[in-house]
Amino acid sequence: MIVKQGVTAWERVQLARGKNRPHAMDYISSIFDSFMELRGDRVYGDDRAVIGGIASIGKRYVTVIGQQKGRSLKENQHRNFGMMNPEGYRKALRLIRQADKFHRPVILFVDTPGAFCGVEAEERGQGEAIAQNLFELSGVQVPVLSIVVGEGGSGGALALAMGNEVWMMENAVYSVLSPEGFAAILWKDGTRVAEAAEAMKITAQDLKDLGVIEKIIPESFPADKDYMQALSGKLRDEILDFLRRYQDKTGDQIKEERYDRFRRLGTPGQEMDGIF
Repeated sequence: MIVKQGVTAWERVQLARGKNRPHAMDYISSIFDSFMELRGDRVYGDDRAVIGGIASIGKRYVTVIGQQKGRSLKENQHRNFGMMNPEGYRKALRLIRQADKFHRPVILFVDTPGAFCGVEAEERGQGEAIAQNLFELSGVQVPVLSIVVGEGGSGGALALAMGNEVWMMENAVYSVLSPEGFAAILWKDGTRVAEAAEAMKITAQDLKDLGVIEKIIPESFPADKDYMQALSGKLRDEILDFLRRYQDKTGDQIKEERYDRFRRLGTPGQEMDGIF
């Protein structure tokens, strides 16, 4: 078993939120050979909570999109703590459409506590923007790989996790709600966060056992931005293998496999309690 014994779900939540944990740009700069950032949604503006553009890896060009947190207070304010606004989802969708047009695979790095829930985000159509991402990602004819590298929070994460495959770092978490929110809503007791984290089945191993994700990327030690070379080497090899496995498939095959993947998750009788 990949996941180490004795580490609780709540401890993994804390590791996923760690100040030194690598963010999207750390992975992009260490895994890919080159990267050209593209900005703006062509409707409202540029959301700095998400980074996207064209990257090369080996002999392949791909579109890479990642939710980006900061480390200092100033950086987090600039990145809105990794919480995307509607223009962020529309920027991501613009780049996904572009990738589909030019037959580039899409690599998505998921790391957000959730979509931004401010009044201004709702006024600009937050729910519609997330729904549109889900709808259009389900139909693109290029392979889509989503990797949860830190927090995968609610619809804000799911909007970038409609992939042919979804992977998780060993100490990442992926859930419909934070443990704090779960404890407050279900038990009216915010001190029961550790119990909530266990009950929610939000760790990589929980979700692999339930069939929600395809792969766990091991962390021989908790992921740290200062040790990206060791961490990114394994992940680069896995991404290259993903690209090789899909390179000879037709667009219709790729789309049908993605459709079948998510249909299987909703099969009547399948054990899904504790996830969503």
